[in-house]
Amino acid sequence: MATMREIKRRKESIQSTQQITKAMKVVSSAKLQKAKAKAENTHAYFNQMYATVSSMLAKSGTIDHPYLKAGQSEKKAIIAITSNRGLAGGYNSNIVKLITGSDFKKEDIILYTIGRKGRDVLKGKGFEIAGDYSDAIEAPLYQDAVDVGKDVLAKFAAGEIGEIYLAYTHFKNTVVHIPKMIKLLPVDISTDGTGESAADKAMMNYEPNEEEALDAIIPKYIYSLIYGGMNEAVASENGARMQAMDNASSNAEAMIESLSLLYNRARQSSITQELTEIIAGADAVG
Repeated sequence: MATMREIKRRKESIQSTQQITKAMKVVSSAKLQKAKAKAENTHAYFNQMYATVSSMLAKSGTIDHPYLKAGQSEKKAIIAITSNRGLAGGYNSNIVKLITGSDFKKEDIILYTIGRKGRDVLKGKGFEIAGDYSDAIEAPLYQDAVDVGKDVLAKFAAGEIGEIYLAYTHFKNTVVHIPKMIKLLPVDISTDGTGESAADKAMMNYEPNEEEALDAIIPKYIYSLIYGGMNEAVASENGARMQAMDNASSNAEAMIESLSLLYNRARQSSITQELTEIIAGADAVG
């Protein structure tokens, strides 16, 4: 059995850790409220933009535009959004698993990372990192999404990549965060986002012309989805960290109670031993 000193030292160490986890929970909770409001404000626009552009293109018939057809390259660009810090449960590992568990060949994947945790793990697994925008996840701005989108679109237009995907964590509520991967380009025009065939829809007319309209619409569509994904990721990160710290605090409390019981038993055993020695000494003298 461990000595009283060892048990006391262990208990004090866990109590110190518990104070840290409680403080981190409070900080994450405060950050979550702000991030949650921002994510909820952009969520409707995020979904509507995706549905609107898909519906519009589904009604456009056969349009010969670079954004609507896969490039010659087999390379697939994935914009992976994780965090710069850990202690958030499985938040970062879920995105890593989403990418490593995809049907894509590792040699065909080019990563554009937003978040150092995902970048470091995926780089260690041998994935190619073409661009890193980790600082942007600290306080996402629309311009950050534009910077990422322009870089990826330039490579797509140049034929260096054939498809573009976005891997992020969807914020459903405070306790539910769902890792997702959605295809950004080329836009699928076979359906309109509701599952209905394009053949059942009235045709879409463009003014002044299709190419000019799509050149303006598609980049904004890409930037908006990236920005929405970043906001949802930040809310999910803080929600996941708050849960992780709450669980850690609860586990620490259980360990402290267990160590307190062990300490009391050890103390009782020590007192009993001392009394036994005193009685035995008195009997020997008598």
